[in-house]
Amino acid sequence: MDTDVFQTPCFILDQQELIRSIVGYQTALRNCFTDSVMGYSVKTNSLPYCLCRAEENGCYAEVVSADEYELALLCGFAKNHIIYNGPMKSYETFIDAITHGAIVNIETHRELDWLQDLPQEGLFHVGLRLNVNISKVSLDDADGENDDSRFGFSDETDEFKKALDYINQLSNVKLAGLHIHRTSHSRSIRFYKNSIRYACETIKNYNLHPEYVDIGGGYFGIFDNKPTYQQYVDAFKDVFDHYKLSDIKVIVEPGNAMVASCFSFLSEVIDVKHVEEKCWFITTDGSRNDVDPFFRKSSYMTDLLTKGDNEVVEKQVVSGCTCLEYDRLFTINNYPLLSVGDRILYKNVGAYTMCLTPLFIRYIPNIYVIKDDGVELIREKWTAKEYVQKNVIR
Repeated sequence: MDTDVFQTPCFILDQQELIRSIVGYQTALRNCFTDSVMGYSVKTNSLPYCLCRAEENGCYAEVVSADEYELALLCGFAKNHIIYNGPMKSYETFIDAITHGAIVNIETHRELDWLQDLPQEGLFHVGLRLNVNISKVSLDDADGENDDSRFGFSDETDEFKKALDYINQLSNVKLAGLHIHRTSHSRSIRFYKNSIRYACETIKNYNLHPEYVDIGGGYFGIFDNKPTYQQYVDAFKDVFDHYKLSDIKVIVEPGNAMVASCFSFLSEVIDVKHVEEKCWFITTDGSRNDVDPFFRKSSYMTDLLTKGDNEVVEKQVVSGCTCLEYDRLFTINNYPLLSVGDRILYKNVGAYTMCLTPLFIRYIPNIYVIKDDGVELIREKWTAKEYVQKNVIR
């Protein structure tokens, strides 16, 4: 990749890779199920350009707030091609989504109360999120002895049953599905099989007749030595077939698996300091905030794009542009000393980065897309002018 055409710092989208991920998962679903839906996880990457490409390629928009609901509409999604999850729905968008045929999975008690305000004529379909404690559902995939969740209605207590009873007493509302989204660190096929098995047992225990099960996200993307989309979907089918639910609609909401691999982040070296006998600090115009907003990563997939051939030094600490001491990204050992103007390309950084990058000392950067016919700037960096919009300053 010729990086000279990009103004750093910036994100770079490989459009072909994004579409390959979308089509790959859709193909796997269609190989196993007669009815399936793939939702593009807006919270994972809310770049409008990506939303529009997802809509063009047959995805629904999976949204978790009123703001995301509005964004999905602005990006061209029909209301009946939206999956509405999470606790941050507004009353107005909740009613609007249900009455226009969106897939709405109830998360909170207030949403149950809002069902009372649906029109009395007609029959409206809703889903219900089932609480999933990984330690009880798939212990080998649990993070600790009690890998519980704050989401969904628990069948360990009476909350799930009460929610079912509440919906069943409404003559104009039908329970259409279960939502079981939960992410395990392992992302294993075993975890998804156990989660779906838990959902199917719940369906059997309560004699439910759902139209769909929304499995959620959390899958690996296209990586070597990791489960493929087809292997995940084959596992889903095995469990549903066992419970004689082969005809059920399957909904998936891949986030990381869709957008991580199709984005890179490019930064440039702006300063080199020799601070100790065997240590140099390399300052770049990027930040750990850009590529690791959760500050959890211990390593990155990087390409060092150097122009010179300097002497090898023992230790270089690559750091960000902020005034925070802990804005350190990674260490390079026994490698030629980097120079001002050298560039670092971080790969596989499309998940949760752009959504969570703070407006801290340097505002949101440029985003470019690589297409078959060249490179295009699809989001221009913010300046102070954009930062003050909608603020009262006089």
